Amino acid sequence: MRVVLIGATGMVGQGVLRACLKARDVTEIIVVGRRAPPGYEDPRLRVFVVPDLSRFDAADDAFAKVDACFFCVGVSSFRMSEPAYRVVTYDLTLHLAQQLLARSPGMAMVYVSGAGADSSERGKTMWARVRGETENALQRLPFRRVAIFRPAAIVPEDGIQSRTALYRWMYVVLNPVLVLLRRISPASILTTGIIGDAMLNVVRVGVPQPILESADIYRLGVAGT
Repeated sequence: MRVVLIGATGMVGQGVLRACLKARDVTEIIVVGRRAPPGYEDPRLRVFVVPDLSRFDAADDAFAKVDACFFCVGVSSFRMSEPAYRVVTYDLTLHLAQQLLARSPGMAMVYVSGAGADSSERGKTMWARVRGETENALQRLPFRRVAIFRPAAIVPEDGIQSRTALYRWMYVVLNPVLVLLRRISPASILTTGIIGDAMLNVVRVGVPQPILESADIYRLGVAGT
């Protein structure tokens, strides 16, 4: 399995990268991002540093015959206008997806959205509308398979931290509660590892429906374990 991972330095992306490195059936991991993920050395890992992702061009032969893209780029909408949030959420996602699809028409797309995304595109919450519009646009593209992940609470594992200072503070405060809740209801409180394994299983076994909420992601992540 050859995969493209976009957003490998974020909290979710780090978890997905580690899951890929552990997977014996992953033969190549092509990381695309504004910076290289530090501390990883593996002959299967190939990194393309693209300072401006809006100018990404998939002309390199590495992007041909790819099996899947794991799209983990995301920003907080806090203090952002709708046009600015749309540029980094909708416009950037569709540009990268179209570039990769042109080189690998048979690939699958796994996109990390968020719980509460608005598929109707008409709700009052700005970020949810834009996320929903992005989800819908991806599903209209001719990928072999599209899976939209909508995780809610996520517990980072193995020392992984969010790059967003506010989120890091929140995890310090809430992590003991999240760990306890996960013991009670593991399907509602995901881990970075479960999300990574679930993405790989999208390619391996497929998905029952394109929109996957936390419980669906959990079941997919533990499939075959």
